[in-house]
Amino acid sequence: MAELLEYTLDKFTFKVATDRFYNPEGVWAKADGSRITVGVSDFFQQHNGDVAFAEVWEAGTAVSPDDEFATIETIKVDIELPCPISGTIVAVNENLELEAEVINQDPYGEGWLAAIEAADWAADRAKLMTPEVYFEYMKVQAQKETGK
Repeated sequence: MAELLEYTLDKFTFKVATDRFYNPEGVWAKADGSRITVGVSDFFQQHNGDVAFAEVWEAGTAVSPDDEFATIETIKVDIELPCPISGTIVAVNENLELEAEVINQDPYGEGWLAAIEAADWAADRAKLMTPEVYFEYMKVQAQKETGK
């Protein structure tokens, strides 16, 4: 597991994995060559509540940055997730069908959403936030929500 940046606010501790990149909506992208695994951040899953259902578009679907590629339903909200990169979905986490709560339990590991064969990882990565930038962004978002 990657190193984690941690921020505690009140009774909540938010973690940001340092081996991936993030979009402002809290979707992360982690490269293994040109295959990019995507999922949601710890802050995203804590902020939005317990995941009841997750649907990821099927393998073979072409995606572009900001295209919707998945929907997550929580006890609080239904969220359409924007894809952080361009390419083609090559794998979907099958465990989400029966155990969507794995997103809450292990957002940086077993709770991944999809694997995408990147069309241009270098160009897409340049538009995403580094872990350190996302960490600061997340802290501001958490503080705004709590009024602190």
